[in-house]
Amino acid sequence: MSENLVLYEAARDIATLTLNRPEKRNALNIPLLEALCKAIEDAHARQARIIILRGAGAVFCAGLDLSEAADATKAQASAQWIAQMLETVSQSRAVTIAAVHGAAIAGGAGLMSACDFVVAEESAKIGYPEVRRGLVAGLVMTFLRRQLRERDARELLLLGEIVDARRAKDIGLVNRVVPEGGALDAALDLANTILKGGPGALAHTKQMLGDLWPRPLENDLAWALNHHKAVRASREAREGIAAFNEKRKPNWDTSTD
Repeated sequence: MSENLVLYEAARDIATLTLNRPEKRNALNIPLLEALCKAIEDAHARQARIIILRGAGAVFCAGLDLSEAADATKAQASAQWIAQMLETVSQSRAVTIAAVHGAAIAGGAGLMSACDFVVAEESAKIGYPEVRRGLVAGLVMTFLRRQLRERDARELLLLGEIVDARRAKDIGLVNRVVPEGGALDAALDLANTILKGGPGALAHTKQMLGDLWPRPLENDLAWALNHHKAVRASREAREGIAAFNEKRKPNWDTSTD
């Protein structure tokens, strides 16, 4: 894979994919998003039944690379690749498990939410602070609306506050909370339990869980992507991203864009 942005390890029927951009807290830029989609395709080609996603370094994933998002020549492609990545993860034939440590923020929390299971270490911090950057968590909203109660989804998305792993589990965002340093081992234990199920039965169960919703996930992602792109191009988003990159408070303009 280009620059080893995603590390691939395989054992039995389990593929472990590691986001490998630790110097940028595994922030999602276009090359990393492309590499992740390619790694999942490779896992399918190798008949992996379980895919574990984790991050190198101090955190699982700090979210979208906002320096890239501020580049007008890359912003639309970045949005498209985020949508592609979320669809690739969520529609994977394999059962997907996020092994979260450190933090899963914004797009990183979106990646986590697209997985079938989430195992998080006690110290992990999780949140969707997009509104504080002048952005909308439109793409990940397609998952949160399926996974959470209405009040909890509104709290996460409208307040933009970061929650701890225990709170995330209480509201259904995380399946299991484990001691510090235990996320990967817990994910492997969960994978071995899943492997006791028949491959066909698991695949059909995943398909039925998706098909039982009134609208297909792909349709919701396409709809959300239009909103996401529109907000990305707004003056408010430019100010929010600039403020984040410059480590200052945003100067919100209450007039219409």
